[in-house]
Amino acid sequence: MEKTLQELAQHLGAELQGEPQLTITAVLPLDKAEKNHISFVSDTKYLNRISECKAGALIVTPEVAKEATGNLLVMANPYLGFAKAAQIFDTTPCPKAAIHPTAHIGDNVSLGKDVYIGPNVVIADDVTVGDYSVIEAGVYIGHSSVIGAHTRVYPNTVLYHDVTIGENCIIHANVVIGSDGFGYANDQGEWVKIPQVGGVTIGNNVEIGAHTAIDRGALEDTVIGNGVILDNHIHVAHNVIIGDFTAVAGCTAIAGSAVIGKYCTIAGRVSILGHLSICDKAHITATTFVNKSITKPGAYSSGTTHQDNKEWQKSAIRFRQLDSMWRKMKQLEKEVLQLKNDRDIEDE
Repeated sequence: MEKTLQELAQHLGAELQGEPQLTITAVLPLDKAEKNHISFVSDTKYLNRISECKAGALIVTPEVAKEATGNLLVMANPYLGFAKAAQIFDTTPCPKAAIHPTAHIGDNVSLGKDVYIGPNVVIADDVTVGDYSVIEAGVYIGHSSVIGAHTRVYPNTVLYHDVTIGENCIIHANVVIGSDGFGYANDQGEWVKIPQVGGVTIGNNVEIGAHTAIDRGALEDTVIGNGVILDNHIHVAHNVIIGDFTAVAGCTAIAGSAVIGKYCTIAGRVSILGHLSICDKAHITATTFVNKSITKPGAYSSGTTHQDNKEWQKSAIRFRQLDSMWRKMKQLEKEVLQLKNDRDIEDE
C-alpha cells in the first residue's frame, strides 16, 4: 500500500505543509521511521526527538508545527490521525473468499457474498453469515446465530446458539459468546440449574478481545451496544447491558443484570456487582470495586496503591480496626460534648 502525502492529508482531514507527492508506505515510531514512513508527535515536549527523526513526514498539532520543519500533516488530534493512517497501512493478513473443504456447514445456512470459511469450522443449522465476513480456523457457530457483513471471527472462537453479531465487528481468538449464565436456585443445599433461554445481541463496529466470555441471558438477551470495545480476559455475565461506545479494559468482571451506560471507560480489573446501573460517561479507574449504582458522570476510584509489604500488613490490620475506632471516636465526641455542656451550666 502506498499513499501520497496529499492523499493522506485528505483522508485524515489534515493541513498539508510540505511535498504533496511524497510517497508514504508505512506508519512507524519516531526512532524507526525512514524517508517513506510517517510518524506522529502530539506534544511539544517531544520536539527534541524530531531533530533526530528521519521520517518522511510527521502528523503534528498546530503548536508543534510552529516549531517543527519538514513535511507535516497538521491536525488537532495527531493520535487520531495516527490511528486512521495505521488503518490504511495495516498489514494484517486477510484470506481471500473461499470455503475450506474441512469445514462442516449445516442445513439451511445462508452464506453471504465473498465469505471466507476456514479449516475445521463448524456451522450449525439455520446460521446466517453476512457478506465479506471471515470465519477463521476452528470456529464453532451455533444454531440460529447471525453474523453481520464485514465481520471477522478469529480462530477457535465459540458462538453458542442464538447469538447475533452486527456488521464490521472483530472477535478475537478463543472468545466464548453465549455460554450459560450463572443461574441456579438452591433446594435445601442442592443447586438447581435455571435454563438460560435468552441469547446475546452484539451491535455494529464492536471489537472483543481474546479469551473474553459473554454469557447468554436468562430470559432476555445480554446486549453489547454499537461501537463497544472489550479487551482480553473480560467476563460479562448474563443479562448485562453495555451501552454504545463504552470501552472496558482487561480482566474486568461484570456481574449479572448490571446496566452500563454509553461512552463509559472501565479500566482493568474492575469488579461491578450485579443489578447495578452505571450512567453515561462514567470513568472507572483500575481495580475499582463498584458496589452501588453510579448516577452522575465523572471519574470513580477505589482500592489502594502499593506499599512495602510490612507497611501494607500494618495498614491491613488498621483497616480491620476502623469500625471499633469509629465507635470509640463517636463515644469520645459524646463525652466531650457532655463535658462542654456541664461547663456551660457551671458558668451560668
